Amino acid sequence: MGMFQGGYAGKLLYVDLTEGSVQVKPLERDVALKVIGGRGFSAKILYEELRAGVDPLSPDNIIVFAAGPLSGTPLPSASRLIVAAKSPMTGGIGDASSGGYWAPEMKYAGFDAIIIKGRSPKPVYLWIEDGKAEIRPAGHLWGKMIHATSETLKAEIGDEDIHICAIGPGGENLVRYACIVTDEEGVGARTGMGAVMGSKNLKAVVVRGSQDVKIADPERFLKVIDEYRKTLEGEVWTETLRRLGTPNLVAHRQKLGIWG
Repeated sequence: MGMFQGGYAGKLLYVDLTEGSVQVKPLERDVALKVIGGRGFSAKILYEELRAGVDPLSPDNIIVFAAGPLSGTPLPSASRLIVAAKSPMTGGIGDASSGGYWAPEMKYAGFDAIIIKGRSPKPVYLWIEDGKAEIRPAGHLWGKMIHATSETLKAEIGDEDIHICAIGPGGENLVRYACIVTDEEGVGARTGMGAVMGSKNLKAVVVRGSQDVKIADPERFLKVIDEYRKTLEGEVWTETLRRLGTPNLVAHRQKLGIWG
């Protein structure tokens, strides 16, 4: 297995909502180096652990929240969260990507990925802080919109700096294209991951951490970041995306035939 020199928290959090249990497992170094993270983690976990023929909205579906080794570092554009499961929209494996601070905070809390299966008998949210996790009641949150959910959780936990991945009434009511929302502004809109959370009676996953993401060679890494920033600043697509956002990529991706 070996030790991680940098980039990884080195732990996976497994949650069974049916049993009401949480378990921390080590991330194997050879696995991390092979699949890297994010979509790689999600694809491997679902391929190995998700039974064929599972109904996407059943307790047997597995939903994975995963980040890559660069998430939580100073590198620009490296903070994406991947949420993946069997999609209620397509019947195949689907994933959604959301930006912002949620994925780095998951790393600061000590985990590279969170793997959730089962269905809680009542609405719950998952609270994760510095290597520990609790399943907490969320009946008082059920039916609330995203902003109200976030405000309630911040007041309840007593911390304005928590990071929240939540669903609204669409996900609760199993709308098959329901999205997940991180920190009220990052939207994982693809493949109905909000409906999968709703099918598990999972209102939100809340993270808070104080750990650092280790860098194997900090001096060299900072030089690479500086070079990367200069490249981004000189790239025409950077300014276009800043002005028009990701909808500007639709025609380009359609032309390349890479929509999936």
